[in-house]
Amino acid sequence: MSDRVELRFSGSGGQGMILAGIIMAEAAAIYDGKNAVQSQSYGPESRGGATRAEVIISTEEIDYPKATSIDAMLAMTQEACNKYHKDIKEGGILLIDADEVRDIPKGNFKVYSFPIIRYAMENLGKAIVANIMALGMITELTGVVSHQAIEKAVLARVPKAFLELNKKALHAGFEKAKELKPVEA
Repeated sequence: MSDRVELRFSGSGGQGMILAGIIMAEAAAIYDGKNAVQSQSYGPESRGGATRAEVIISTEEIDYPKATSIDAMLAMTQEACNKYHKDIKEGGILLIDADEVRDIPKGNFKVYSFPIIRYAMENLGKAIVANIMALGMITELTGVVSHQAIEKAVLARVPKAFLELNKKALHAGFEKAKELKPVEA
């Protein structure tokens, strides 16, 4: 990936996309010593509306804080995928939840599909850590931050009672991403 990497985490309200963006930005800026900015937008609903968080990470100064050419995007819902995939750049990455995103958009980018929420529920016991698992997957697929940095950032943000569960979810994301192959269009 280049000096400037743009990431987008999208889903519905309540899925932890904003938190995922904050954690990714903190991993880059605090633990990997890079420059990072994070922004977010969400619908007026407190739960259920399309939401997104964007993170720009760079080794250089970030002179424009808006994401316009997405290197990697996570889509946890069909609505979010439809609404936000158009900025993925040629050669970029789209990671989708296989159970939620059935209508896969076409483009000059790689699509990776995995049942993130179902895996979190069935193998980790709680769907609420799907966002952390997805962070592990995006980290593995892009290499934009180190495993150590993302782990430290996750553990600094989650409630103490759930440290081990979130660590397990993050590492499951690393491992599952290693097994992924791009979906054929």
